[in-house]
Amino acid sequence: MLVRRLAPSDAPAFQALRLAALRESPSSFSSSYEEECDTPLSVIEARFAPDSGRNVFGAFDGDELLGILGVGREEQLKVRHKASIRAMYVASAHRGRGVARRLLDTVIAFAASMDGVRHVTLSVTAGNAAAISLYESIGFTTYGCEPGALIVDGIAYDDQLMILPLKQAD
Repeated sequence: MLVRRLAPSDAPAFQALRLAALRESPSSFSSSYEEECDTPLSVIEARFAPDSGRNVFGAFDGDELLGILGVGREEQLKVRHKASIRAMYVASAHRGRGVARRLLDTVIAFAASMDGVRHVTLSVTAGNAAAISLYESIGFTTYGCEPGALIVDGIAYDDQLMILPLKQAD
């Protein structure tokens, strides 16, 4: 398995996997299938351009994209010490094989390489026991809950807010 930052040429595979994620797990993402299904490939390609400022990683088995995970940092001076993990998804056929952990390890190392980043945060739908267990096994701890963070088909879902302090260089 190879984990690497996505490039513009990965746009078709990303879009297919992203749309599958939004259909399969609508309560896990703030975006919806309906909002993203008509996004032109050219827009996605531009998001993966080297100078785009976007950091989306993919796990591959050969040419097959198994999972995706994004990470970004705040831009304002007072909050640049924070990085956030976003939109984790592993195709259901590839779960339980360490794909999510490899993505997380890569993305956390990437965040730690950003000058001045002190911690990584994420939000996960409360009750998603498998994801929460994985995050906790890596060292994330819960620091809060956002009640009703998402409303999907009239049902409110809470988000569990988690943080991972990064080791600081001496």
